[in-house]
Amino acid sequence: MNRIDLTLDDMANNKFLTMYSTLIRRFAASTEFSTSEVVSLLIVFYKYALNNRSRMMSTSQLYNLFLVSFGIFDVTIIDRISMNITQDGRSVSPEAWMRLFCVFFTGNLQERIKFAFEVYTSGGTVVLNREVVGVAIEKFFTGDDEDEVNELRADMCEFIFGKFDTDKDGVIAFDEYAEIVHHQPGLLEFLGKIFPDDKDRSLVAYCHNIESMFPPEVEY
Repeated sequence: MNRIDLTLDDMANNKFLTMYSTLIRRFAASTEFSTSEVVSLLIVFYKYALNNRSRMMSTSQLYNLFLVSFGIFDVTIIDRISMNITQDGRSVSPEAWMRLFCVFFTGNLQERIKFAFEVYTSGGTVVLNREVVGVAIEKFFTGDDEDEVNELRADMCEFIFGKFDTDKDGVIAFDEYAEIVHHQPGLLEFLGKIFPDDKDRSLVAYCHNIESMFPPEVEY
């Protein structure tokens, strides 16, 4: 037989094809990835699961991926992303794995906006109120002078609500956030980094053989 992955023996290759053939067809048809890219992504997932002696990837394995490959170090953000792509927050299914890569590599700003807002509000709210925003920006300001730090946090909170709370009702709704970010995409991650930057995305693309995401070659 043709090996799907040369690092796997025949039994492991056969098992992969048996377990993932339906998912490969589904994701190739429903995502921006080609069939070969879907296979490459699921092979990586499969190896994580094999190492875990399970059909699932553990969230601790995913956590390490965020730190090492995605360049995302905020534990709260990682936990919220994990909760948003998984059903139980403890294990990662192949569907959750593919959803993560779809949203991390999509060029569709609306999809990124929707995902980011879901992450920021995953603490149990459907809007961003002052308490949620206040907790999120605490990490932006630290120091020995507690009064100065608190003043800086309060000023930042006022600035954020002045920018995003366009109807002045005291909360930031999704439509308000989306409208602002569509006009100023740089504000997409205003409460903390959620997506890998271009350098980290390129590294992940090479490591996972996502050819369509390779940086274009520069001709000299």
